[in-house]
Amino acid sequence: MTSRSLAIRDATADDVDLIFRFIERMAEFDGRLGALQATPEMIREGLFGAVPHAAVLLAEVDGVAVGFASYFRTYSTFLGRPGIWLDDLFVDGEARGCGIGTALLRHLARMATACGCGRIEWTAGIHNDRGIDFYRRVGAHIRENVRLCRLDRDAILRLADSDSA
Repeated sequence: MTSRSLAIRDATADDVDLIFRFIERMAEFDGRLGALQATPEMIREGLFGAVPHAAVLLAEVDGVAVGFASYFRTYSTFLGRPGIWLDDLFVDGEARGCGIGTALLRHLARMATACGCGRIEWTAGIHNDRGIDFYRRVGAHIRENVRLCRLDRDAILRLADSDSA
């Protein structure tokens, strides 16, 4: 990327279709395209509606979007500080290995520093060796002793409607 211009910018509502295409490519890359439930309209509402739930950074090389990071704010009662949860980090195939992912994470780290965040966290697939190696190179500590717990929409509804302990 010696003579190319890399820019990281906040996504706007005009970028929803682009963001959705990245989400589709990421789902395809992860072998989970069939599990994708989001629509562009849902992304628009979630990112740019009356109460935004997350935000997106776009990475552009010479004005062409090549990757994105979606994130939202968290709070740690253990640290007594805010944090950032990195939900997605994706760089298009031809742009991988050129420092785009590092630039997106660096931008998030600078945001976290400015907001007094105590940490940035995310998950990585257990078999995503290339990603895990990358995360280690940027200084992440991989916590092997933690399991991700999730209530999907049906489980949320069942729990909300239950009266038993």
